[in-house]
Formats: sequence, structure tokens, C-alpha cells
Amino acid sequence: MWHVPRRISRPLCGQLLLGPTWHKVDAHDDSRNLNIQCMDKITDKLAALPPKANYFSLEFFPPKTQAGTANLLPRLSRLAELKPLFVAVTWGAGGSTADKSLDLAEICQRQYGLTTCLHLTCTNSSRQKLDVALAEAKRIGIRNILALRGDEPREGEYNTSNGVHRAEDASQEVEFKYAIDLVQYIRKHYGDYFCIGVAAYPEGYSANSYSSHSPDSDIPYLVEKVRAGADFLMTQLFYDVNAFQDFERVLRTHESGAFRDIPIIPGLMPVQSWGILTRATKLSSVNIPEDIKRRLESVKADDEAVKAVGVDIVSEIVMDMKESRTRSRAFGVHFYTLNCKTLARHFHHTRLPTVRDSGEGGRSDLEEV
Repeated sequence: MWHVPRRISRPLCGQLLLGPTWHKVDAHDDSRNLNIQCMDKITDKLAALPPKANYFSLEFFPPKTQAGTANLLPRLSRLAELKPLFVAVTWGAGGSTADKSLDLAEICQRQYGLTTCLHLTCTNSSRQKLDVALAEAKRIGIRNILALRGDEPREGEYNTSNGVHRAEDASQEVEFKYAIDLVQYIRKHYGDYFCIGVAAYPEGYSANSYSSHSPDSDIPYLVEKVRAGADFLMTQLFYDVNAFQDFERVLRTHESGAFRDIPIIPGLMPVQSWGILTRATKLSSVNIPEDIKRRLESVKADDEAVKAVGVDIVSEIVMDMKESRTRSRAFGVHFYTLNCKTLARHFHHTRLPTVRDSGEGGRSDLEEV
């Protein structure tokens, strides 16, 4: 486990990270910015944004090694200067990263003053383990949970052995099978203390990389999760803008009315290499449009060239979504960062201002964040 000082004093609202932000519309309206900064729940922060505002959020995973941690923490400190609306911390399959995930979430929430959303997965997790996680999340001031079904742990992942996660107490009974079970459980035992998000799949949920699934088939289950108490939707990564826009349109006009006003946050993954991209999209059954595939395949042997082209592609996706949105609500993007160190390039190319930007069209000096 990382060495993390417990009882970190959480900074007073406004004590850290002041400055112009992407979700700050009026550069002179410090009171509005300060109020949003002080909010703990993602839905409260979204509701406080003006209709023409833009925002972004970032996702990180807990490193397996001390060296990985040593690299990530200074990067987190610099990324905090970009002032994301919130950050998310992943939770390993079967709770295999529980301690590391909670430690990283505490650092984000209390040391850096970032509104933090903790992932929780219920596959292969006992009620006792989830009770401990929820109680610890509440203790460290986290008010946001992304409730997921999750996957089985892979061999060698954190505290797994031979591909099977070993619970601390082998007698613990696994009582949760689907994300809705977790949503219902949190609402039953914590009321509205937590703001709960659930996953949405613009191209359909697939149990494995070889099966296909229609997004229409998922919607009844998504309706159930919203009615059980989910507050916002976060999509799986995608590169097909049309697929996302069609999916969002279907949800907004669905006969149930469940999605009329719920926040739907699109998820994008920066392109780090051809290998990572193809592996991630295969595992997620995500389509790479042919024009994007051609651009990346032409440079796939050169990781730096892939990253550069990838920045352009993700930036184009963001700009396309921004330009086609109705301005009745704020627009935002959730970045699955993979803990990458060149994330600031995406903000520069999508004209997302950072604390150190030199101005409209200027070059950010956070290139190596």
C-alpha cells in the first residue's frame, strides 16, 4: 500500500487552484467559480454551470508500483491546475485495488482539493467489502460514486492469484451481480448522500470482445438503473461521433422519460499508441471509423506520430460535438487518461484554457503534464 498521510487537512474552498478555468464563463466572476469549486456533488456542479459553459473531467487508475506512484503524484498536482470539474479514480476488478484506489482518491479529494468520483465494481465483491469501501469513501469526504458491474480480475492483477481474486475472508458471500444491485444498495443505506453515476454504452455493451450487442438492447437496463437512483450517465470510450449523437438522441427522446434531463457525459480516450488503441477498442467492442483508422495506420509504427495524430483526432471529435450541441445545457467531456503525461496537448488543441495558457490560440506550457 502507498504511504499516504491519513487525516489530510482538506484545503478551504478557494485556497487552492484559483484562476481561469474551462468551466468558468466570466473570467471576472470569482464568486461563481468559488461556489462551484466548493460543491461536492457532480450533479450540483453541473447544475450550477451556465448553459453555454464547457467543462472537462479526468480519470486515473492507481499505479501498481511505488515508481508508478512517484511519477503520477507530481503529474496530478500539475493537472489540478487545469481545474477539471471532477476527477475519477478507478476500482480494480473484484476490489483488487481497493486500498490503492482509496488512497489515490483521498489524495485527489483532500490534498489537491479536487471533487473526486470513486469507481466501485460489484462483480466478485462481497457486501462486507463494499460496506468498508463506502464507509471509507464517506470518511474522506467523497460524495460521488460510479457504480459499475465490473469484470473478473485478471491473473496477476494486484492481489489476485491464478486469475482468481482472493477475498480477505473466503467465507464472504458475493451478493451483487449487476450495477443496479449496487445502485439500489447505496441508495438504501446512504440515501442521497452519494451522487451516483452509471455507465452507458453508445455502441452497445458486449460481454466480450467477440460478441456484438445493440445499444437499443441496453436501454431497458439503463432505465432501471436511473429509476433505482442513478444521477448521471458516463459513456464508454468512443471515436464514432455519429454513434454517440444517435445514442444521446435516442435517450433524450425515450418514451420512459428517464433520460430527459439526466447529465450524459461523453467519454474519450487520448490515443497513446496504435497497440493500446486497438487493444482497448477490441476489448470494448468500440468501432474506429475508417477515416480515423487510415490516419493512424499510416503512422502506427511511430508512437510519437500516433500521439500527434491522436491529439488532432480527439480534438476534432470534441470540436464536432461542441459545434453540434444545443446550448440548453453545459457541454463536457470525460477523458480516460490512462495516467498519460501529455494530456495538456489535448486541452491546448481543443482550445481549453489552462491556468498557464498564453491566451487564445497560445501554447500551453503544461505540455509534459
